[in-house]
Formats: sequence, C-alpha cells, structure tokens
Amino acid sequence: MSDTALPAALQDLIDDFQELGENDRLQLLLELSDELPALPARYENHPELLEPVPECQSPLFLTVEVGEDERVELFFSAPPEAPTTRGFANILHTGLNGLPAQEILDVPDTFPEKLGLTKAVSMLRMRGMHAMLGRVKRQITEKVTNSN
Repeated sequence: MSDTALPAALQDLIDDFQELGENDRLQLLLELSDELPALPARYENHPELLEPVPECQSPLFLTVEVGEDERVELFFSAPPEAPTTRGFANILHTGLNGLPAQEILDVPDTFPEKLGLTKAVSMLRMRGMHAMLGRVKRQITEKVTNSN
C-alpha cells in the first residue's frame, strides 16, 4: 500500500496499522498516545503560543516551528486522559517532525483514512485528526511565507 506522496516515517506508521486487525489498530493508537513527546519548556507554561484545535473532542493545542533550512518541528499538547487525541497527535509527530516544509505540505489531506481507523473511532475523532493536519499545514504555510 505504498504512496509516493507520503514521507517514509508516515508510510511506516500506516503500514503498521494496516497489518493489524481493527481492535489491534485501536490498541496501537493508544500505545502511541503514551509516546507523545512533552512540550519543551518554552511552550510548557505559555498556552497562548499554541493554537487550539476545537474540532478535536478533547483539548488539543499545537504549534510548528520552521527553521532556516525549512525543516519543521511539531509540538502538541493534549491531556493524558485523551488517549485517542494524543495518539493522533503522535502519529503526526512521528511521521512528520523534522521533515522539510514542502514534504509535509504535500501530504494528502486524506491520509488519515489510510490508517484504517474509521470503523474503530468516531467520525468526530477522525475530523479532529484532519483538523490537526490542516492547522499544521496552515501554520507551515504562514511561517514559510513570512520568512521569505
């Protein structure tokens, strides 16, 4: 199920999900939620620097940094009691963090469906993941445009 538009780390995650049955996919998502990196100190006590994603059923905040080399760093904040949301955030972090801006912007907006979770989680939760990706892309576009 290869897709040339997807970065290798993101494709690896999709492959991991696709190799599992529905119940195991949900378990993998929950395991990924435990691995979401903590915010660095510069964001930890400054929620105003993070953008809320109200489409998520649980509180989720994010921001991106684009370096001079146009490599992107992603930062997410979601409470431990929101494992699905944290799992989705970590999929984006693991699959996209550190990549060039254009490579992230080229990720199809429909990639979340490739995880095979549409039957395991609600459409509202899937909408939240789409919204996360959309905000990441919008922030990257704004920051790249403003730096040129």
